Amino acid sequence: MQLDLNLLAALDALLEEGSVAGAAARLHVTAPAMSRSLGRIRRTTGDQILVRTGRTMTPTPYAIAVREQVHELLHQVQGVLAPSRELDLTTLERTFTLRWHDSLVAASGPALLAAVRAQAPGVRLRFLAESSGDTPGLRRGEVDLEANANRPAAPDIRAENVGETPLVIIVRHGHPLTRVVAVTAQHYAAAEHITVSRRGNLANTLDDALARLGLSRRVVASAPTEAAALEFARGSDVLVSVPEATTRTAVTDLGLVALPLPLELPSAPVYLSWHQRHDNDHAHAWLRGLARTALAACAAP
Repeated sequence: MQLDLNLLAALDALLEEGSVAGAAARLHVTAPAMSRSLGRIRRTTGDQILVRTGRTMTPTPYAIAVREQVHELLHQVQGVLAPSRELDLTTLERTFTLRWHDSLVAASGPALLAAVRAQAPGVRLRFLAESSGDTPGLRRGEVDLEANANRPAAPDIRAENVGETPLVIIVRHGHPLTRVVAVTAQHYAAAEHITVSRRGNLANTLDDALARLGLSRRVVASAPTEAAALEFARGSDVLVSVPEATTRTAVTDLGLVALPLPLELPSAPVYLSWHQRHDNDHAHAWLRGLARTALAACAAP
């Protein structure tokens, strides 16, 4: 059987996008051309790959089983066929998927996009929201770069600390704490708090730090994003404790006040993570460099 390696790229795009139209846009071909490729893939594999479920298409069990292998094979083929190709940013056509913490998207995403657009106008960025649980997106090839406060433990995931930022207290103008000369741990514990948690957690390391001082706080709510938590703080006397660097613009725009956190806690780190398969990918390395610069500038005092 004579195999067409173009089908491997088509299969990878179909499995990642989950639709003919999405895969066609990803590979810059027409939808009818991608539909014909799907037909050839089905005849070659003997599997439907994608089946219609209502208005969407769902991957078959076979497609789910081979998705990671297909993505890895495609990268290996690309590495073999173009191991030392010079990177021409002016003609680069590629879509990168980034799963970043929402505050990092707001704080450094605009600078990253501006740098990408200036150097490689054919490159597109897809920022995804963090999920409520850990995902193997980097390993499966669904995500190119992650940025958050967590350092991955998997040996095949690269992680680089690109900056750190201290935690601060955010309150509305006129909040009782703004009239205190120096906010103490006792003042802090006595206030009402809102936490930021994708999973809805009402406790975190701040409670451990307070417990070591024999104190406890009252958390009245949790919010899934910093932006949402800031709105709660803006309209009430609840306070939120967040990384200083990620809220500078929002604090100014929303008319909020940032106060020092009266607890001995390490600064919040910012990690940039990617799968090791991209170590020698010139385009990916270029994007990593821009992301590193944007995130470091965000975390800088």
